[in-house]
Amino acid sequence: MLALDHLTLAVGDFRLAAHLTVKDPGVTAIIGASGSGKSTLLAAIAGFLVPQSGRILWNGEDLLPLAPGQRPLTMLFQDQNLFPHLSTAKNVALGLSPSLRLTAADWARVDQALLRTGLAGLGARLPSELSGGQQARVALARMLLRARPLLLLDEAFAGLGPALKAEMLDLVVALATETRAMVLMVSHDPDDALRTAPQTILVADGMAHPPVSTTDLLANPPPSLRRYLGK
Repeated sequence: MLALDHLTLAVGDFRLAAHLTVKDPGVTAIIGASGSGKSTLLAAIAGFLVPQSGRILWNGEDLLPLAPGQRPLTMLFQDQNLFPHLSTAKNVALGLSPSLRLTAADWARVDQALLRTGLAGLGARLPSELSGGQQARVALARMLLRARPLLLLDEAFAGLGPALKAEMLDLVVALATETRAMVLMVSHDPDDALRTAPQTILVADGMAHPPVSTTDLLANPPPSLRRYLGK
């Protein structure tokens, strides 16, 4: 369970408040207008932004004293954060060890992650030799190997075409279901939220609101979301 306990975030003159709980595994979407604070919220959870006040609790443990690398999460960005000089297999293997000093059993896990994400046979290729969708799969395979219970996706597939983005979103849902991970997914596209997330956090008017049914929210959006959607 993730709880944002009377959280206050500040970046320059911008302020964002959050007091909410996400209880169950699976995908929760985070939507709102550009500049509303969606990425700021993920940055605080990941440990890249220190809150002004409040707590970030994971299963009752306060994450604030922990450095980003010590938190039980993986964050996926739009640029996929792949190392261009490393092969696909080594980029995935970083999910197990930054030193890449792996045992034969570890490399077998890498191969399994490549297979699970549709990259079997591509382990020797460099990122530049892969399509955009394949690069996204590399990042997902590495995330799968890290085996963290909380996954943060910040517009991770925004650069992909509609069909390929839908395929990646379906893969995220499948991986989250398989590993019982909690996924917080920032998106500008309400169709992405409807496709993947039973519940959605609306970020608007300086507040990250508690999660509600995605279907209900988009069927009857509040004024701030209605303006963003152009309704």
